[in-house]
Amino acid sequence: MSKRPEPKPPTRVRCAIYTRKSSQDGLEQEFNSLDAQRESAEAYIASQKTEGWQCLPDRYDDGGFTGGNMERPALGRLMADIEAGKVDCVVVYKVDRLSRSLIDFARLMELFDRKKISFVSVTQQFNTTQSMGRLTLNILLSFAQFEREIISERTRDKIAASRKKGKWSGGRRILGYDVDPVSKRLVVNEAEAELVREIFRMYVAKKSLLEVCRELNGRGIRTKAVTTLKGYAYGGREWDKAAVLKIFTNVLYRGRVRYKTETFPGEHDAIVTDALWNEVHELLRTNGRSGGMLVRNKHGALLKGLIHCGPCGVMMGHTTTNKGGNRLYRYYTCYRAQKQGWESCPCRSLPAEQIEGFVIEQIKRIGKDPDLLSLTLAKCREELTVQRAAAESEVADVVRALERLHADLRRTAGDAATNGHAAARLADLHQKVQAADERLAALRAEIAEADVGRMSKSEVDAALAEFDGVWTRLSPKEQARLMRTLIQRVDYDATKGSVSITFHPLGLRSLGQRAAQENAA
Repeated sequence: MSKRPEPKPPTRVRCAIYTRKSSQDGLEQEFNSLDAQRESAEAYIASQKTEGWQCLPDRYDDGGFTGGNMERPALGRLMADIEAGKVDCVVVYKVDRLSRSLIDFARLMELFDRKKISFVSVTQQFNTTQSMGRLTLNILLSFAQFEREIISERTRDKIAASRKKGKWSGGRRILGYDVDPVSKRLVVNEAEAELVREIFRMYVAKKSLLEVCRELNGRGIRTKAVTTLKGYAYGGREWDKAAVLKIFTNVLYRGRVRYKTETFPGEHDAIVTDALWNEVHELLRTNGRSGGMLVRNKHGALLKGLIHCGPCGVMMGHTTTNKGGNRLYRYYTCYRAQKQGWESCPCRSLPAEQIEGFVIEQIKRIGKDPDLLSLTLAKCREELTVQRAAAESEVADVVRALERLHADLRRTAGDAATNGHAAARLADLHQKVQAADERLAALRAEIAEADVGRMSKSEVDAALAEFDGVWTRLSPKEQARLMRTLIQRVDYDATKGSVSITFHPLGLRSLGQRAAQENAA
């Protein structure tokens, strides 16, 4: 009679128990929440003994750590042990003990799948070795994501409601106010408040932002220096026109708060009177400085937004003067010289008609000179290569920044419901994420443009050869628009007597297409 074969013992399943508690309250007790979670998990593992499950002795306990991110020491040790092949199954009391973030969960599940690690939640009765368990997990995580999005919407609504009630909901510290450590409200700093009022009165007397800057800098006064709790420092620099204008346009000084385009009476005290505020803003309107108002290109300045000061590296603005009331004279002036005084820049200004005529003649000359044409083509191709490489590098930076912002969002979301500053921080983070997403889309579009923007020598030749014919048929505004399409920037250096023109490669293609359309018409 043959002997019946012995049954094979079940495959050993090494189970790691992970526990977590958001706060440290009660952790000092002899039997705390982490112990309770582990006890339940051990009992579950014991019930699966016939399947070969064994509880690993190592403890992976994160006490006092949020589940909104993965920056937890015990979780880090667990992931390292998984990578080292020491774990077959991860057991938790509830799903949210491992993570409360859909993105982090997806990353963890990717790691578990790659290492063939099963995941078990004791109280929710599922494990990812079964299709139903994976479906249940995805449903739970979708609801968790929905809950976080609802919290974000409520946070934005809360900020809107608090602003309408006149509450200051956080942000950078401003000259004239401190933040009360208890109530978190703005309180007037009398010494700084007097300086703010003096700046307002100074502008009324001098009627010039630049003169106000010179006066403040000459007296050794600097903008408000602040160091945050995380050690980040800002401010403490010299005054320029933008910094002074920021003082004049901040409605907090009137005792009001702003929400989008509206202002509401604030809980804090005003520093300047309505009469002084209105007097300053009337002068700003008279002087053409409205704080953010778009300056229109009324005079058809061909190089507006294109020409830069070589020594300073900053843009040159278009200005006009009417000498004797008979003729309008136009100039391009270095912004640094405008903001900090003529002595700060060696180039200062140059006649607009002179530099515009020179640039136009250079474009016409390139179209007639084969050597210059070849050099222009080489420079355009080089510029495209540099542009693409720079965009790719920035894409990587933006992607990393987005990852950090999402991590900050997860850390902040848990505190937003009870902490006003956390709520303001959350809204700020959402705006930064949106801005980063928009920048990422723009960069990728720039890379795509660089890929399709390469032109042959014959295409450049045809585009520039037709420039003169196209140019003479355009109105002044159309000429300015074409110049912005064709040229990327112009650098003027009075110290060297040089003018450098950088073409926009896609602008050359556009000019060629326009010339073809003109000829067809």
